[in-house]
Amino acid sequence: MDPFDAGAGGILRQPKAVWATAGASVVAFMGIGLVDPILPSIAKGLDASAGQVSLLFTSYFLITALAMLVTGFVSSRIGGRKTLLLGLAFVVVFAGLAGTSDTVGQLVGYRAGWGLGNALFVSTALAVIVGAAAGGSAAAILLYESALGLGMACGPLLGALLGDASWRYPFFGTAFLMAIGFLCISVFLKEQPKPARKTSLLDPIRALGHGGLASAAVSAFFYNYTFFTVLAFTPFVLNMTPYRSGAVFFAWGVLLAVFSVLVAPRMQKRFGSLKVLGGSLVLLAADVLVLGYGNHTAAVVCTILSGAFIGVNNTVYTELALGVSDAPRPVASAGYNFVRWFAAAAAPYFAPKIEEWTDVHIPFVVAAVTAVLGAVVVVVRRRALTHEAEELEPVHATEDSVAVFAD
Repeated sequence: MDPFDAGAGGILRQPKAVWATAGASVVAFMGIGLVDPILPSIAKGLDASAGQVSLLFTSYFLITALAMLVTGFVSSRIGGRKTLLLGLAFVVVFAGLAGTSDTVGQLVGYRAGWGLGNALFVSTALAVIVGAAAGGSAAAILLYESALGLGMACGPLLGALLGDASWRYPFFGTAFLMAIGFLCISVFLKEQPKPARKTSLLDPIRALGHGGLASAAVSAFFYNYTFFTVLAFTPFVLNMTPYRSGAVFFAWGVLLAVFSVLVAPRMQKRFGSLKVLGGSLVLLAADVLVLGYGNHTAAVVCTILSGAFIGVNNTVYTELALGVSDAPRPVASAGYNFVRWFAAAAAPYFAPKIEEWTDVHIPFVVAAVTAVLGAVVVVVRRRALTHEAEELEPVHATEDSVAVFAD
């Protein structure tokens, strides 16, 4: 059955509960790239350095990484609906407070609270969508992917449009949109059955004892350092107005969505998951090097182009995490994401520091090296990954932190 079919069970014929959750998911993923085009404006408005402002990403993803150990614990006890609403409430409160910040320290702290709310929401949203969807999981997952791609693309655009007037407005805008999402889910989504088995806090750590899953997590750790060097450090290098920076990262997000949803599955089917992943990581490394050493036009082009490689990588890594071990998908996902999100927290902190210690080119050299290290792990550990990768059917799951909850 074609999931785009407008008939019963197609992507366009879903219950209001599914649309409400998918709509909130768009806004949740907008929050990741929302601050990209306004980082220089925030630094100017709060009299902060690039390194201090980059901590907005570090605090957000550090809390997200740690929250991976508790999201399953929480949702398996209070249910998916209450977990979604709890996460949304956190985002509304802390995104709103972020807009009132008088110091960069306050903003970083509020961003951490936002990260906790977002982790609770996104780690549960796909499972809720699949459970409430009509016509099976295929259309539901595709709808969720579409929401993800739209959010990743539109986050920088919203940040640019609102941030051109004031860097505070994107935070207030996010709080307002998430409050609407809270109301929609409250009205349209009924509570779903709780899992038969409750997840413990240590289950994700135990899952990493599997060699294949640990290998995927370590490789993804290196890759995510590269990913978030591009996302968090490049805006300072481009040094553009919020509008122009937002346009660059909007184009980046569009490529990420297209390549993760449409291109990656076809490449996997033709060449195999591990070859696609290794090749994409090497190409990303080359792209990042040109970004760091090229002129301004080259930097803009390579920033946009990196979205294609990142989209491919996200899809393949997710599917490896889904199928490489015999652990339940939510548990395997939590352990995998616990490892990889630490790199997302580290890159925004270290990239500006490395620039201070050396020059503006070296952070991109380091990012290129980490991408290559990710490919090396795939090659060296291919036996731990090969059997599962060969048998793995693409599930069209794009964002690693959430797709694995379609259990």
